[in-house]
Amino acid sequence: MKISLIDENSNRIMQNAIICNIRDLINAKKLERGDKLPSERIMSEKFDVKRNHIREAIRKLEFYGVVKSMSQSGTILAIGLVGFNGMVEEIVSLEAPSFNDLVETRISLELKTVRLAAKRRTAKDLEQIKEAFNAFKAKISVGDDYLEEDLLFHLAIAKASKNNSMVSLMLLLIPPILKTYERDTVCEGDRVGTEIRKHEDIFLAIEAKDPDGATQMMNDHFFKLSMHIKNIDLDEEYN
Repeated sequence: MKISLIDENSNRIMQNAIICNIRDLINAKKLERGDKLPSERIMSEKFDVKRNHIREAIRKLEFYGVVKSMSQSGTILAIGLVGFNGMVEEIVSLEAPSFNDLVETRISLELKTVRLAAKRRTAKDLEQIKEAFNAFKAKISVGDDYLEEDLLFHLAIAKASKNNSMVSLMLLLIPPILKTYERDTVCEGDRVGTEIRKHEDIFLAIEAKDPDGATQMMNDHFFKLSMHIKNIDLDEEYN
């Protein structure tokens, strides 16, 4: 199963229904941490759904760390029952994030990753960041779509932070941002030279191992995007 932050609504509704059934079954059996869940076949028959739907629901629960699949031995409850019930309640109540949600998360995350990258980057990291920058520059300079190259530049910075959790979050954020990016409004009025210089300034600050400078350059880079989502918030507030 592909974990996504923006699953189709119908798929999310089905998954959540199955997750609630799994929760109720676990509670009925009074399972505790380390106890084995019923097999996919048993749950499929009990809930009258296909086994692949059970598998998707289990993998979503595993993604959030409340169950754990063990090779050759099935799936076990990874946390206590109280914690499991509380987590499931939050999981099924989650709505798909909006474009603004994704952007706010991305900006907060990247201001931290760029600071860490400036402190921890290696020579190899610099090569990868520069390679991604050059790919971005080549696309934007000739008027081609450059969004994917831009995001790969930022992903290379996240990798240089040496924080795998942050890299994982970036990998989760990139696909939904690509899908929901409001290019016509966000990128309106962008100047090629200015955008190239902003990216180059970020790279140079990382190269110089200047965390404050790198953070400032990244903040400057996101200024227009930050203002865009603030304006959307204001429009929604007054409409």
